[in-house]
Amino acid sequence: MSKFLISFAEGAMDIPEEEIPAVVAAAHAAVEQARAADAWVLGGGLMHHELSTVVYPDGTVADGPDPQRHSHLAGLGVVDVESLEDALEWAATFAAACRCVLEVREFIPDPES
Repeated sequence: MSKFLISFAEGAMDIPEEEIPAVVAAAHAAVEQARAADAWVLGGGLMHHELSTVVYPDGTVADGPDPQRHSHLAGLGVVDVESLEDALEWAATFAAACRCVLEVREFIPDPES
């Protein structure tokens, strides 16, 4: 089995306010489908990047986003599946539910984790 990150950036979900409840319901249904298939690991939407905290290698902590970052993650899911093809099938299900473009990336295998 391999783990894949399925994610979207802030601004990807350009949905009219009145359609948000339907999108949320569809997204929850897609997650439940992945859970039932034992593919779902974790996921969810993230608070706006302005509410983030940055921790630097020297231990310095700063409120707000990293000024070097130009795009920000808005939501993610992690699936544990047999292949990239399986991950892409789940991504297609989530993309339809969330009405946005999703990026799929495989985690580097680490037998110690």
